[in-house]
Amino acid sequence: MIMKNIVKIASCILAVGALTFQSCESIELDLRNNPNALSPDNADPNFLLNGIQEDFIRTVQTMGTRAAEFVRIEYLFGRQYQQTYQPSNFDAQWEDIYTEQLTDTYTLYGLADDRDLPYHKGMGQFMEAYSMVMLVDFFGDVPYAEANLGSENFNPSPESGASIYDKMLSLLDEAIANFNAGGVAPQNDFFYDGDAAAWVRACNTLKLKILINRRTVDAGSIATFNGIINTGNYISSVDEDMDFQWGTNAVQPDVRHPQYAGDYTPTGGGDYRANHLMNYMNNQDDPRIRYFFYRQNADTPGAPGIPGDLETIECSLQSPPPHYFGFPFCSLENGYWGRDHGSDEGIPPDGFLRSLIGVYPAGGKFDDDTFEGQVLGNGGGGAGVTPVLMASTVDFWRAEIAMVQGNTPGAKQFMLDGLAKSVEKVTAFGSVDPTADLSFEPSEADITAHANLIDDDFDADATGGWNVLAQEFYVSLYGNGLDGFNFYRRTGYPDNLQPNLEPNPGSVNRSFFYPANAANANSNITQKPDHLQQVFWDNNPSGPSFPFSN
Repeated sequence: MIMKNIVKIASCILAVGALTFQSCESIELDLRNNPNALSPDNADPNFLLNGIQEDFIRTVQTMGTRAAEFVRIEYLFGRQYQQTYQPSNFDAQWEDIYTEQLTDTYTLYGLADDRDLPYHKGMGQFMEAYSMVMLVDFFGDVPYAEANLGSENFNPSPESGASIYDKMLSLLDEAIANFNAGGVAPQNDFFYDGDAAAWVRACNTLKLKILINRRTVDAGSIATFNGIINTGNYISSVDEDMDFQWGTNAVQPDVRHPQYAGDYTPTGGGDYRANHLMNYMNNQDDPRIRYFFYRQNADTPGAPGIPGDLETIECSLQSPPPHYFGFPFCSLENGYWGRDHGSDEGIPPDGFLRSLIGVYPAGGKFDDDTFEGQVLGNGGGGAGVTPVLMASTVDFWRAEIAMVQGNTPGAKQFMLDGLAKSVEKVTAFGSVDPTADLSFEPSEADITAHANLIDDDFDADATGGWNVLAQEFYVSLYGNGLDGFNFYRRTGYPDNLQPNLEPNPGSVNRSFFYPANAANANSNITQKPDHLQQVFWDNNPSGPSFPFSN
């Protein structure tokens, strides 16, 4: 089913590519005519929507990866949290949303109204809502009502995050009405292939995301959340998940999963995986681990019984800092080779030794104990996915609400339901790697044993289940950590994440600096004094005591 979808979506995008260059093997994402150069009357709404979808998913992919770093789903470089992400680091994403995606989206709305294309408009409204919520969650108050007015207002004022959340709920109602209007589907719907009912479920699920964040400051949000759940009209099964499917073409344009492109290169791996996540999954015999990570070597220098190696992994000859007592340090067992949280070591010649991102989510290599260096084109060739909204996430949200309401048994069951859906989703990806020896895939007995272990761990958890719930939620979010970083700021859990290597790294980010270009060019945006400014729904204590692992 996964490979069928790859071919189908790739074929759709190829048709778009023919508009700008002749190719039967390329996907038209990066190389597209700039719709801004066309008058609205001459613009093609289908072509415009293609670009909006690309702008949207590339921004989600980047920001989802950065969010994942703070909850140890991905590796974070930097010993001082305040210096980890500087204002200039988000210039591109801010501009992609405001200058590209939303500019094109508002042009699309006019075309859709004139040509009776409610489905097109509904897609634009969903992506607008998701993007604005993401901006609020990262930066707090941001421009909205005054944004994208062109010469009418070159200096749009930030609007309160709470106000934007309210407007996005209303915008999603409009999107649902448009999807229910029965209009013709666009030529290329890269998410749901023309299924309006699936988009309605996605809209309702995005509402759940808004409401779970807002529950901390709005007493009615949980009731509204449960009201949507009671309708049953939300993403509730793996086959309803909202994913973007990447392709395998590497040049003109490169449509591979971005993390695949960074790891499967002629010089080996370009990124490091988070030691915390690999260690947690390895210790739990997690059935997803062979899909998440590919080990290029069988042994990591400095692991128990393995000599250290100064040239390839400098810390393997060092003692862990005192505050790392009880946590993994530097070298993991069974060949898992990554970096500790906050490590700022240089880059040794380990490109063909370090662990790579796997067949899920990036379309890389399934780990079948071959322990070989991997290069461009290996594994699934980059035909991975970027998850946007998943059924498993909804179950973890429901578990959180149950915990808040004191329903611990109910929370555990929702957690186990989310775990089962995550495992179902991930283990379907083995076939994406055509060279994989799938005899190494987990058996049903392996999956059951792992679920039973998590069940027992939850019961034994000294925090009443919060630590296990959080850790398992984060594992399920591999591929897009946006909801993990939000959970961390909402609940503070878990309290047993691997610390930053720096004993005094400062308090973890509660938001991010405004992008430099926005703060410097817009007289109505005042740069934040630090990274500790809390978004409107984060009413928890200030750091470093919260979140609990800092």
